[in-house]
Amino acid sequence: MITRKQFIERSSTLVVAGILAPYLGTSNNFARGGKIKIGVIGCGSVSTMYLPHLSKSNYVELVSVCDIIPERAKAAAEKYNVPHQYDHIDKLLAGSSFDLLVNLTNMQEHGRLNKQAVSANKNVWSEKPLANSYREGVELVALAKKQGVKIWGSPAVVNSPQFAFMAKAIQEGKLGKVSAAHAHYGHLGPTWSAFFYEKGGGSLPDLGVYNLATLTGLLGPAKAIVAMTSIITAERTVDNKGKIIVEAEDNAMVIMQHANGTLSHMQCGFNYFDPYGHEGEGQDKPTISIWGTKGNMNLIGYDWAPFGVDMASVDNEKTIRYATDTDSYVWEQGASVIAESMALDTQPLIAVEHALHVLEIIEAARESQATGKRIPITSTFKFPIIK
Repeated sequence: MITRKQFIERSSTLVVAGILAPYLGTSNNFARGGKIKIGVIGCGSVSTMYLPHLSKSNYVELVSVCDIIPERAKAAAEKYNVPHQYDHIDKLLAGSSFDLLVNLTNMQEHGRLNKQAVSANKNVWSEKPLANSYREGVELVALAKKQGVKIWGSPAVVNSPQFAFMAKAIQEGKLGKVSAAHAHYGHLGPTWSAFFYEKGGGSLPDLGVYNLATLTGLLGPAKAIVAMTSIITAERTVDNKGKIIVEAEDNAMVIMQHANGTLSHMQCGFNYFDPYGHEGEGQDKPTISIWGTKGNMNLIGYDWAPFGVDMASVDNEKTIRYATDTDSYVWEQGASVIAESMALDTQPLIAVEHALHVLEIIEAARESQATGKRIPITSTFKFPIIK
């Protein structure tokens, strides 16, 4: 049995060799501009955002919904006029044909269900995280390539016009040499399900994943990280199980080293009093800040719901707000963007290698807490990410 370090070193070699390389220039069998047939698994809280969004896409045909609680699948099918409903993934995969599985289940189930779908030759869009370990994620991507299908993972933060503005400003040298960045996201924690607090859950894959994707997307792949995690609230009361013991971190801080000496810091947790709450409505303050030798930028609003970028520089010391478009991006658009890219045979900005990189960082953060050590990060992705 190989160690995590040996596996990561070997998987990095596979990436360099092209075995896990992006699927660039790969044509598909879909009619160009036609609709992509979608099967959705998981009809809980997240589906109430995904399903109405998908139902309005010009590139999507909702074929099936599936949930282990049959009543939820039935309600979703009726509300969004979906012709087929199932109560198990086996029935979903054996049922009416579809092109893309959209996985909205509990995060602990993502790796298992994604593997089953890929093995059945289905393309997959998965809510975060893509898998429950970096090893599982790498194996999933390798399996997808072997099966001739594709897999992508949330979040879709790189699609926002605010991310695009910040990425372009950095690459054009508007901030000079970028030295440091900070990001934060937290609230008092979800109450509707225990899985957020059980093994395989935690604030890192639920909340921190957004900021980690944004920071690495803007500053480039992390080379090494140091982190601390903890459990602040040892017991929680949740809707589906009552009182539970918290097993996964509900408080985390990660420092990342990027290329050229740039350092970034991310903090997230389920113990943050936030007047904007879980939905973030009304959040009008910076949540991501980046500093350089010639300027600084602040993302206004959360990176999953941004609405502006404040920037000041040596050329214009007065802070000006840019990228105020709020109509072209919503956090739940990942699956519809992927459906459009499949229909038009184009390459989306969202890349599975980026999702794998973030997954490795999350795993490394927990290892850093357990060992007290600085942990090297070996995965990478195509950078810079610019439209």
